[in-house]
Amino acid sequence: MKYRRLGKTELKVSVVGVGTWQFSGAWGKDYTQDEVDAILDKARDLGINLLDTAECYGPHLSESFIGSYIERRKNRADWVIATKFGHNHLDRENPSKNYWSAEEVLKQLDASLLALKTDYVDLYQFHSGSDEDFNNDELWTALDKQVQAGKVRSLGISIGSNSNVYQTDASTKVGAKAIQVIYNRLDQVPEQHVFPSCQRQDLGVLARVPLASGFLSGKYKPGSVFAENDVRSRRDQEQSQTRLQIVQDIVRKEVPAGVDMATWALAWCLKHPAVSCVIPGCKSPQQVEMNAAAATLDEVADDHPQAWNN
Repeated sequence: MKYRRLGKTELKVSVVGVGTWQFSGAWGKDYTQDEVDAILDKARDLGINLLDTAECYGPHLSESFIGSYIERRKNRADWVIATKFGHNHLDRENPSKNYWSAEEVLKQLDASLLALKTDYVDLYQFHSGSDEDFNNDELWTALDKQVQAGKVRSLGISIGSNSNVYQTDASTKVGAKAIQVIYNRLDQVPEQHVFPSCQRQDLGVLARVPLASGFLSGKYKPGSVFAENDVRSRRDQEQSQTRLQIVQDIVRKEVPAGVDMATWALAWCLKHPAVSCVIPGCKSPQQVEMNAAAATLDEVADDHPQAWNN
């Protein structure tokens, strides 16, 4: 495993992390604690140290799986835990609630800490909120106090749109030190404005959806149909088939023979000098192992050579 500095957080993170949205059941599979333990044990054994989760994954279900794991393994110090706030799904039908208010977000933080069975999170991220929600001085003041109190080590922003340079540019102003953004071989929009802004401000970058929701996993061919309980089945099917055809062309023209498509796709993201870590989801220890292999894969088109040995 290789490690990079997560911008101004000064955290050293594995270049491959573990995204944990799947633990919420959103991929059409319900997980047991034993299954989660096996995935996280494999990640730890391979040197992965970053876990990305959110209070709305479940809600708090993903965090609870992680919390139970680290409590029993007694290895909290081995992990950089990144979670998020803003989407309180336990009470989302209540129109009187502003889930982005300082009061509500602090409640979410305490609930996340309880679920994670820890007294601090390493990175606490504004989760895909609007610019109006973002422009809340009271919220950022309250969060800064949580940093000072030690409940949060660093603040971050998970931008909802991969072209949201407004929130990216304002990161330093609000005390955020990292950006999470969708970035993959099929979606390179962040390279235009978001990544340059991150580099100017020395912001760490977590690249989410690096396998393009499985389209770059190598598992699906043109004509594939996702199950009804799979979130990907809600996409426009014509658009999905077009993407699968593009992926076939990428396999033929860019992926070296004998190299796993998913491993190659993660390594492709890591070639960009702005990217600190990719955070793919994974359903099994075997997928964790394939993901981790991206850290040492050199067989990628050398678009961003200056990043590879960071």
